[in-house]
Amino acid sequence: MTSLLRLLTGKPRPAPRTVERETVTIALADGRQIEVLRVRDPRARRLKLSVDERGARLTLPLRASDRAGEQFVRQHGDWLAKQLAQTRSPHTALQPHAEGEIPLRGTMRPLRWTVGRYLRIAEDEDGAIAIVAPEAVAPATLRRALRDFYEAQARADVGRWLPKYLQGLPRAPARIRLRVMSSQWGSLSPDGALSLDLALVLAPPAAFEYVLVHELCHLIHADHSRAFWREVEARSPHWRDQREFFRAEGRPLKAALNALCGKTSSDPLWGRSGVSRDRTGRLSALSR
Repeated sequence: MTSLLRLLTGKPRPAPRTVERETVTIALADGRQIEVLRVRDPRARRLKLSVDERGARLTLPLRASDRAGEQFVRQHGDWLAKQLAQTRSPHTALQPHAEGEIPLRGTMRPLRWTVGRYLRIAEDEDGAIAIVAPEAVAPATLRRALRDFYEAQARADVGRWLPKYLQGLPRAPARIRLRVMSSQWGSLSPDGALSLDLALVLAPPAAFEYVLVHELCHLIHADHSRAFWREVEARSPHWRDQREFFRAEGRPLKAALNALCGKTSSDPLWGRSGVSRDRTGRLSALSR
């Protein structure tokens, strides 16, 4: 029924279909079995295969068949396997009173456990991570405490760096939020709220500080024009080196935080790594 006829007869517009998600196992040409989150989205206009630290995701328009989606995955099987290998983290969720190391500010820090009544995580003077915990602490409670510890460390870093940049800005950020993001490193909302990825606290401080500078400069220029990059250059002369660091090591950082603290998601800033095919059948690469 056309929109005009629907308007004249007074019949309501059909409700839009919802997004459907299911995890499927697809066999590649060489026999490898890969789990893929298959998403059928009414808004999608093309086949799209993407990978982040949560795994592989295949997005299908409503009219695309499951078979077409599987063929698309097999066509890019080598690329997919390579991308998935980059998302695997050597880290595992923190286990109660288990010896080991965790990342912080670009280095691995040894764990130092003590039995105590209340759970507490702090950085020792020698750089070790001191954890006071009951003998029977739940792993989920431990993961939440570790995330809170990382957030406190990240806020301390931002607190040290922020004052030296505020003088040259038209205004200060409305607020600063630390979140676990999927592909973003930072963002600035129209109301001036600045969001930073919690995984930044695992990176070397110079890389973390660059992302802070990048987002602060959006208070001056909302785009990525030459004028914007001149502002970044004036505050972070080695920003290109830091950007290359994130391109090479960003995904393992996010995977490490995901393994240690659990899974969440957000919208991409640098872009999820992927390939897609539009309605004409043309292939295109998505930026990483």
